[in-house]
Amino acid sequence: MVSLTSVRRILFAAALAVPVVALPVAQAHAGVFVGVSIGIAPPALPVYVQPPLPAPGYLWTPGYWAYGDAGYYWVPGVWVQPPSAGLLWTPGYWGFAGGMYGWHGGYWGPHVGYYGGVNYGFGFGGVGFFGGEWRGGVFAYNGAVANFGGVHVTNVYVDRNVIVHNTIVNPGHVAFSGGPGGINHPPSPDEQRFSNEHHMEPTANQMQHQNFAAQDRGQLASVNHGRPGTPAASNVGAYHQVAQQHASAQPISSADRTAGKAYAPNAREANQDQRIANGERSGQMTSGEASRATATQSRIDSQTAADRAANGGKLTGQEHQQINQEQNHASQQIYNDNHNANSVKPNEVDQREANQQQRTAQGLRSGQETSAEAARTNANQARVDQQVHNERTANGGALTQQQKQQVNHEENQNSRQIANQKHNAASRPAPPKAAHPAPAEREGKR
Repeated sequence: MVSLTSVRRILFAAALAVPVVALPVAQAHAGVFVGVSIGIAPPALPVYVQPPLPAPGYLWTPGYWAYGDAGYYWVPGVWVQPPSAGLLWTPGYWGFAGGMYGWHGGYWGPHVGYYGGVNYGFGFGGVGFFGGEWRGGVFAYNGAVANFGGVHVTNVYVDRNVIVHNTIVNPGHVAFSGGPGGINHPPSPDEQRFSNEHHMEPTANQMQHQNFAAQDRGQLASVNHGRPGTPAASNVGAYHQVAQQHASAQPISSADRTAGKAYAPNAREANQDQRIANGERSGQMTSGEASRATATQSRIDSQTAADRAANGGKLTGQEHQQINQEQNHASQQIYNDNHNANSVKPNEVDQREANQQQRTAQGLRSGQETSAEAARTNANQARVDQQVHNERTANGGALTQQQKQQVNHEENQNSRQIANQKHNAASRPAPPKAAHPAPAEREGKR
């Protein structure tokens, strides 16, 4: 049974946001209640560096995409004090069900429960928490995870094995569970049991922190295109000053609210790329089929980019209809390829192809890649897929070691191009200047 405080917590969180659809409170995965549900997937999780521990006794709470009256906005990861000794934080997560994305709020409890398998980093690798543990009423930090900075901490241990066993690989930094492109990790019996324990709602400081982020224009996904101005903060007070300055210098406008509610960057393009990735990963699509489907997406991406460039960044109604018709044809072809008699037993080459395709999908979905950039990476990927298909056909279904090395080299080049395109300035404006510089970003960290 979920406690009354959990219900109040969700209802309070829902009141802070203005959702597209406000659902009746209903029980969902692992006994957690859902209060907000919308039809647009959250952007990918940004990559950032954990700020140093402000003082012993603080626990890390990862950043997340919340939803308000201007669409998705990023709540910075932050160190906070728990309500009492012995409690651990279970992060909130977005879960896909019934065609909608529902928010499952975070909570404090004696164990870390289910949070959708979403890898938030810094101890929250998708299963449980490995950033530290309570020992005799004092929190001990795992030095393999926590960033202490210049703070002297005596209760420290180092355990790297727990990281390996509790990390869900998430190359696309996906921010939701279930559905097309989401994390596929149902709750384990322990996660189910922990999620049904007595819980405590987020602290007042945590709720204030979310409120600060909701007023900071630089945190809006429609403004920062998946790269928030402040991805993380050392404590709530430090970010409060930054958020107030941003809100004063450039408050969120009615135009921002309108744009934010409609913000779904390249959703159809991203979904098609994701379906190709899923087909390759499952073996339902051969490399030859994936090559054709990816080349088709490249052509549609190029057409979309050209039409937008000719019309000041937008598509006309007629262009929307034309592109939608082409995507319908492409969608049917993907479906046919996924359900015909052609299949393969996926190996590391197929998985690499799928990962590249998924990274392009995530770049489109978050807005970090434009249609023109996706057209280039899809064209490159289509060539690699076709090369793999031709060489397998010539060799009785397998690749030689030399061919594998060559394909891996070409995939590495395409991978670097995807990374460069996601981190250039083509798809995002400069965020508001902060009073204190935000933590530097580093690939591979949250």
